[in-house]
Amino acid sequence: MDIGKKIRNARTEAKLTQEQAAEALGVSRQTISNWENEKSYPDIVSVVKMSDLYSVSLDHLLKGEDTMSKYVDYLEESTDVVKSRKKLSKLILMVTYLGIWAVSLIVFWFFTEESDAMGYAIMCFWVLLPVATFVISILIGKSDDWGREKWWMSIFFGVMYMFAEYATFNAANMAAFHQINAPEYTMILSGAVISLIGLVIGVGMNRFSKKKTKTA
Repeated sequence: MDIGKKIRNARTEAKLTQEQAAEALGVSRQTISNWENEKSYPDIVSVVKMSDLYSVSLDHLLKGEDTMSKYVDYLEESTDVVKSRKKLSKLILMVTYLGIWAVSLIVFWFFTEESDAMGYAIMCFWVLLPVATFVISILIGKSDDWGREKWWMSIFFGVMYMFAEYATFNAANMAAFHQINAPEYTMILSGAVISLIGLVIGVGMNRFSKKKTKTA
């Protein structure tokens, strides 16, 4: 017997309608119908919930070589999809930041005159890069995709903030005076602090959202 039929039989034996089961499981009635007709499969958390709701064992729902094989294949496939989406999400954030960072350098070298230096410094180092760092750090903090490594991103943003100055004003001075200068390492701290504030806010928003969902 396939998993869809087992789920349907367990529901009917529990004397629950699809609407009642859907409400208890926190999904739509159409989702229940899709599971029972094997148009889609439930995730492992939903299977555990159904086991409790229908008062049947997981062994009963998944027992059978063919049933288990199909479900394991589905879980493997869905896990790969989730991993790919996480990687894509992380890549988009990084590409966005690096794109803004690169544009700030291009503007300095190709579109900024000497008389515009002060305006560029304010726009780039007091507005554009700090805001980009802050906003993207919030998005990283809100996401569950980064895990504990999210906190290391503050160092990354700090280093990139320092290199932005080193690749613009510092590089221009080195070219003008034919000498090599050390980077302004204190800028790492500035960028890291901005990022940390964003990360803390993002993590706080994430926890508040989860807490609100649980109490809803």
